[in-house]
Amino acid sequence: MTSENEAGAELVWDVVVVGAGPGGASAARAAAEAGRRVLLLEKAELPRYKTCGGGIIGPSRDALPPGFELPLRDRVHAVTFSLNGRLTRTRRSKRMLFGLVNRPEFDQRLVEAAVRAGAELRTGAAVSRVEQHGPAVPDRRTVAVVLANGETVLARAVVGADGSASRIGAHVGVRVGQVDLGLESEIPVPPEVARDWAGRVLIDWGPLPGSYGWVFPKGDTLTVGVISARGDGAATKRYLEDFIARLGLAGFEPSISSGHLTRCRTDDSPLSRGRVLVCGDAAGLLEPWTREGISFALRSGRLAGQWAVRVAEAGDAVDARRQALNYAFAIKSGLGVEMGVGRRVLGVYAEHPRLLHTAMVGFRPAWAAFGRITRGSTTLAGLVRAHPVARRTLAALDPAPGKDGNAGEGDKARKRPAGSGDQETSAGSASSSPGS
Repeated sequence: MTSENEAGAELVWDVVVVGAGPGGASAARAAAEAGRRVLLLEKAELPRYKTCGGGIIGPSRDALPPGFELPLRDRVHAVTFSLNGRLTRTRRSKRMLFGLVNRPEFDQRLVEAAVRAGAELRTGAAVSRVEQHGPAVPDRRTVAVVLANGETVLARAVVGADGSASRIGAHVGVRVGQVDLGLESEIPVPPEVARDWAGRVLIDWGPLPGSYGWVFPKGDTLTVGVISARGDGAATKRYLEDFIARLGLAGFEPSISSGHLTRCRTDDSPLSRGRVLVCGDAAGLLEPWTREGISFALRSGRLAGQWAVRVAEAGDAVDARRQALNYAFAIKSGLGVEMGVGRRVLGVYAEHPRLLHTAMVGFRPAWAAFGRITRGSTTLAGLVRAHPVARRTLAALDPAPGKDGNAGEGDKARKRPAGSGDQETSAGSASSSPGS
């Protein structure tokens, strides 16, 4: 379905999606599958590199298009855990825990699925702003998407999926309460080193509060990264350098070294404004403890595309607002609950990293829970909700949660508008957690 303005001269898209990562591709596919005319805008040329460990856990797999073939570079059956390089132990599973992908290949296939569903793709189309009022907007049912080259694209609904430094998120007024700095290197290694890592990842509980590092094998390349709270970029860089050195990888030249900021929304952060919705990193949707973002992007993107269709069909501002609130409710009742528990677990981990490490390497139920979460048979929130011991342990270690049990006072103290003062790195719009 398309429409024209009163002069009959300019096409109005049903849904315009900004950003062709997992969230944007999922939103575009969902809207196109509903029979609507969809335009997917991406500022880069595809495929393009994106800083990300590329871990595909169960919730990500379950949110993929039917028949989607994952371009797996490795299948993980073992995890080596260490506590800042010490007390190292490897745990193994007969069943695959999760898969590993390179983001350029993975994102490209998601975009191709959206195009097959009927979405139209435009690359090299950077968006400078959106307008819902003013001379560029022909009526109250239309949003103007203004490109960097001065062109204006009109839509009945817009989905912002343009990453953690989102222009659409700024328009909506997304607020963030947790900002983390992730640094990552793609390190080509010789065959004998690659064989040693095949099927096995490393997770290192780091020296900075709430930090950790990872090694993800992808054939002849190891993705090595660390992440910690924004505030001391030099310490985070030292952590990565020390991490690489003690792994015996310092002698290999990285093919890519990059860094980005990840941002988690506050509980009360908006998810829409008028006929504009946001999803994925643009909405600050990711798991606060692990900073995993791919599954959050896929799931929120699909919901955003579905509800954008309803917003596009809305005949007035009241109906559009109602549909946008329904989208927000769907996000908060699912992903929002997961984020709330993740915030609490992050707080406990930041205070007691050794306790977590001991549980993971020495307590069989903790390892079993790790496998269930990565395979997708439960979530962190579901685990806490279903198991009284886990619930009581979290309550004992995190005795002062904030409202609704989602955020402690430390989380509230970090709240700030998205994009304010984030100058530690030349971070673009991508996330850099293992499953971003």
